[in-house]
Amino acid sequence: MKKYILSLAVVSLFYTQSDACAWSDPDYEYFNLFTQSIIKDKSYLPFLHNYSSRFYTDYNASLIPDDNIETWKKFFNNQLTYADTQNLVYKMSMNDLNALKAGKPANPILQKLGTGFYQKYHEAIDYLIEAKYLEPYMSINYVESENSFYYDRDANRKNATALDYNKTIAALASLYNAARNPEIKQRYGYQLVRLNHYTRNYDAALQAFKTYIEPVKLKGTVYFMALDQLAGAQRGLEMNSDANWNFFQVFMNSKDRKESAFVSMKLSDTASFSNIMKRAGTNEEKNMAYFLLGYEDYNNPIPIMEKMYDINPDSEILKVMAVRSINELERNYLPTYYYTEDAAQKTAAKKDNTENSSSKNTSADKPTSEVKEEKLSFWQKIVRFFKNLFGGSKSDKTGNEGKADLSDDELFSNPDRIPFYSRTNYWYDEKTQDYLEDLEKFTEKTKEKSKDEYWQIADAYLKFLKKDYKGSSEILNGIKTTNPEYLEEIKRMKVLNDIVSQPKIDAAYEDHLMKDYAEYFVEKEVKKDTVSTDDYYGDTHSTADFLKDVIANRYFLQGEDGKSFLMNNKLSDLQYNPNSNLVKSVEEFYRKPNKTKFEQQIIAKNMDSVGNIDAFFSTIYGDRAMRLADFEKAKSYYEKAQNFKGIPRVNYDWTETEGRKTTEKQYESAEYNGFKNIPNLVFGHNVWESFGSPENESMKAENYSDFPFIKNSMDKLELANVLIQLKKIGTGNDEKAAKANQLIGNLLYNTSILGYYRQLFVMDIDNSNGGKYNFSNTDRANPYKYYYKNFLDKTYIEPDNFDLAIGYYQKALKLLNNKEEKARVLFQMASAEQGKYYQYEAKAPKDFDYSDPKWSEKEDARQKEMDNLKNQKYRTYFAQLKAQYSDTETTKDLMGSCSYFSYFMK
Repeated sequence: MKKYILSLAVVSLFYTQSDACAWSDPDYEYFNLFTQSIIKDKSYLPFLHNYSSRFYTDYNASLIPDDNIETWKKFFNNQLTYADTQNLVYKMSMNDLNALKAGKPANPILQKLGTGFYQKYHEAIDYLIEAKYLEPYMSINYVESENSFYYDRDANRKNATALDYNKTIAALASLYNAARNPEIKQRYGYQLVRLNHYTRNYDAALQAFKTYIEPVKLKGTVYFMALDQLAGAQRGLEMNSDANWNFFQVFMNSKDRKESAFVSMKLSDTASFSNIMKRAGTNEEKNMAYFLLGYEDYNNPIPIMEKMYDINPDSEILKVMAVRSINELERNYLPTYYYTEDAAQKTAAKKDNTENSSSKNTSADKPTSEVKEEKLSFWQKIVRFFKNLFGGSKSDKTGNEGKADLSDDELFSNPDRIPFYSRTNYWYDEKTQDYLEDLEKFTEKTKEKSKDEYWQIADAYLKFLKKDYKGSSEILNGIKTTNPEYLEEIKRMKVLNDIVSQPKIDAAYEDHLMKDYAEYFVEKEVKKDTVSTDDYYGDTHSTADFLKDVIANRYFLQGEDGKSFLMNNKLSDLQYNPNSNLVKSVEEFYRKPNKTKFEQQIIAKNMDSVGNIDAFFSTIYGDRAMRLADFEKAKSYYEKAQNFKGIPRVNYDWTETEGRKTTEKQYESAEYNGFKNIPNLVFGHNVWESFGSPENESMKAENYSDFPFIKNSMDKLELANVLIQLKKIGTGNDEKAAKANQLIGNLLYNTSILGYYRQLFVMDIDNSNGGKYNFSNTDRANPYKYYYKNFLDKTYIEPDNFDLAIGYYQKALKLLNNKEEKARVLFQMASAEQGKYYQYEAKAPKDFDYSDPKWSEKEDARQKEMDNLKNQKYRTYFAQLKAQYSDTETTKDLMGSCSYFSYFMK
């Protein structure tokens, strides 16, 4: 995991993706390439597909027409614009309307209309005055039940019970009887039904609907506004079947009340739906009932869509079902990251880094032979974070040389070529189906019946998901439409087909990308004035992001790992998984002469602020050479790394006005920065094992008097020179040679995954816990299968070779004569031997998982087996200590500081 210098520490703990700041939203975890909102009937926008909320919200609310405003606008003979009508009905004060009534309008809109407007529409204006008086009171009073978990947050707000009920009812009835215009008369009737509903006079509300609404014989907007109130009163009387039916009518016949009517319907059981279907007398009602059923039950929408098709293949709600179905498929075909089971689920075994701990985690799942695709939910990410998420996939079966020689057909048919179907949907169970074939057949059939170009666009998109790019392009080229939303979707899909159908990305095609599609790859600087949702959830994934992933995947399959890496990551990200092979590939791209324009402007721009790039690479190579005890090679690299500016780290801060702010970490003069300020304690030994304690508490220096060239503080070049000198001295046959070999062994152990200075040669700034310090997966050639996205989620560095440290300790042991010193060296050897066990343990087969009903029994048996193996094969130096050196003061001291050693000795 990427280790930031965070002011928001909890954020780094719970969210592992590098491109997001805080919480997780499932609707940000796929590429929304097929724009759902292109449906023509915008009143169904809330019913498009999403997971993060009950209704779709990613649209402009003004797209849904307000039935009431449209009705008033028509009533006033379109003398007012929609905006002016909205102002008159909802925003204008009673005083403004009374001034118009008095012949002295002050409001600019009313002045423009003139005093004759009131004379012509006096009943309507009088109604609006009465409605504006009532509106502040038009809410139902909250009544807390004895089992309620909620409370009235605003007990002092107005509600309908604050009105004089009898007086208000009488006044409204009088106004109703006096009104001559049937629309205005019905509006007074609506107020009577609503007032009775909100005062919980449910029987009176039902009677008011019969007395004041039905006799008017109008079934327009006001009728359904009143029907909505009637249904609410019926719900209060537990007339649930009638209430559902009337809410259903409101849902069908209104534009802006569909969402509220749907919420008010109780369709949680089969009987409720059956009752609506039984009462459905028209094809339109039956069609709508099927829509509601399909909306609630979504494992496979095709059967419901077939029933809707039989009723009306050109209905708008059938298009809504289709676009929801496409979106569901998209989430499995176009996730923002493709996970594999053996990469994501493999449990890493790592050393417990709690203070004074000597226990080790011991579980490691056996990789499965069948690769299953899986998308992790946010909560799964948290669980697997604590199970050590840093997994890896199986080792590569072919090298990059083999990849580079693949033909176009081999590249195009590669099963790892995105996009492809993967079961990424963690919201449903195994019943979730890949119904792409069935949906394509349905779409092909429907486009022949419907005149709407929507079905042709949908068919082309489904063929795109099937990788039938030629068929998709042919359909797109034949569509004739003037709909701007359709045209925009067609344009984007043509680009997708072109890029995704290209077998190999070579220099000529890179030139084509920059010439024709630069807008999708050249990032534009966006200045933000306020904090947006993206600051919380990360950036919204776009077509450009998808294409970037496609290109990264193509480079990966072609064996161009360096370019693949830089499509999704910055050069500085190599610090988190400094794998030598990948670093070499990235460096090869860095040094490539005559880069194409695409390589220069799109890929190379991610060779970001690491300071001196050559020094950055040299430091990584030098570190690897040090871990391999090749001190001469390390020196040659470190000589080229003296301009290393420090491991690039970022400080995060957050403000309410500016959102997330990042600044580059500045290292203090005496602070370890990845190259400088290494203390001579690196040659010492543990006093106790505590990674979080200060170094002078956890470590103790050896006697360096024979080695005056060991400075108190060194940089890596100086350290390499010291090791070269120690190695030369270690070839002797005296006590000094023994001590030199012991110091080299100490350094190799102390900078291993078990050592206090484990950060020194893995491009880290301190020894706090993280993915670099897991035992599993570090020896995998490449844990990535598709491309290097989410690079920071997997461990990807070469393993420590504990035999190197043990080898130097053995040389020291042969030359030492002092029994106390030999005991110390043997304990160090035993500690290094434990590293070999942990490496074995992390890869040990395990043919059961947490779902196994006998997991506990099997785990206990496996642990017993592992413990026996540990004592038989990985306790040789502990056994030698016990047998030959148990009487030494060194051994007695060690028993006091190491609880496990004490347990072993007893």
